[in-house]
Amino acid sequence: MTHVLRRTALIGLASALLLALGLTALERPAKAADPHTAYLMAHFTGESANGEQIYFATSTDGLHWTDLNSSLPVLTSSIGELGVRDPAVVRSPSGDRFYLIATDLRIAAGKGWDVAQHHGSTSLVVWESPDLVTWSPPRLVNVAGAIPDAGCAWAPEAIHDPATGDYVVYWATISPRNGVDKARIYYSRTRDFRTFTAAQLSIDRPGTQGIIDTQILEIPGSAGGYRYIRASGDGQITIEGSDQILTGWTRLGDISHLGYTGAQVEGPILHQYNGRGEWGLWVDQYAAGRGYLPLTTTNLAAPGMYRVRAASEYALGAGRKRHGSIIGITQAQLTALLARWGGPASAGTQRLQSVNFPDRHVRHSNFDVRIDPNVSPLADSQWRAVPGLADPAGVSLESSNFPDRYLRHSSYLLRLDPITTAIGRADATFRITS
Repeated sequence: MTHVLRRTALIGLASALLLALGLTALERPAKAADPHTAYLMAHFTGESANGEQIYFATSTDGLHWTDLNSSLPVLTSSIGELGVRDPAVVRSPSGDRFYLIATDLRIAAGKGWDVAQHHGSTSLVVWESPDLVTWSPPRLVNVAGAIPDAGCAWAPEAIHDPATGDYVVYWATISPRNGVDKARIYYSRTRDFRTFTAAQLSIDRPGTQGIIDTQILEIPGSAGGYRYIRASGDGQITIEGSDQILTGWTRLGDISHLGYTGAQVEGPILHQYNGRGEWGLWVDQYAAGRGYLPLTTTNLAAPGMYRVRAASEYALGAGRKRHGSIIGITQAQLTALLARWGGPASAGTQRLQSVNFPDRHVRHSNFDVRIDPNVSPLADSQWRAVPGLADPAGVSLESSNFPDRYLRHSSYLLRLDPITTAIGRADATFRITS
């Protein structure tokens, strides 16, 4: 450890950043009544080595985005096909539980699109969290396995149904039906994202054109007389309205007049901007490899009113953002997310690299300390060097993503602990020596 600490002599000591508000937010779950003042986007980035995992970005205006965790994944799948795409974040009605559901797929493994479509996973990957910061291990739920000759279960979404008190989960499955092998939208119901009803057919357009990437948004007060608006990829990005989740849908139009059809864009995201009567429709420019493009409108039920935002009006951050979802979050949740994963580079932080194992860095894991390669999340290996807690002439190392905890020794082993006593301050203070 002496060799590692010697490296910090090359970098000046940074002042400690007090994140008392962030700590309060971590300890107090946000209430459903708290106003949404920011946004969280969950997405994947593409078919790179780590691109098919879960990435987070935040925004305060819904147009300019900051990548979390230094543009690295915040959640990775260790089950199924070891990759995930098309994530959707679902908030419970009371605001005290979040579910993240995603496609179980990793094209980067080399299986190819034909195999993925016709012989792929029929399961979804599910995480859950009380606060958007602490997430359960991922689990698989086989929602489409009973559909005859099902080849996949793609682009899952979910919406709470107030009439029944459960969630309608819906996704695209490619399978033969009535002599036509194509993608159709199926649905199931669940109360806990563990037990699901048998899959039922939800949307099947006439002809051979498949349908994917459906998302349904409930509109407070309705839009154009419709309580629900949905967008789907069915050769166009088709917009529909209904007063019910599963039936009564009316086609309202598409966005072809803006120059975009299903040949150019996919993965539509619908969301409302906080505190105002404006909505966003984001479309993934997959054909051009450009990631998301925002469209905005004051009336989701009138596609002719949608406006494409100019490149000068939005910024997507460092990482490419592909098929995901956007939800509104509270200030407390934003503070907690930034405290946990930081932004594109946590200000004033440094990493401690091993001299004889240069691919490894000092990191914490479950508050134990060790050296690892390929640390994820990266913030587990980011530290702030501050004046020594027991002696200002020394140095203490504060965790970047747990700013109430410091590197300290205990029984001659290193740990990440909160420091509340004189002994703790001494254990967390080091001197740089030759």
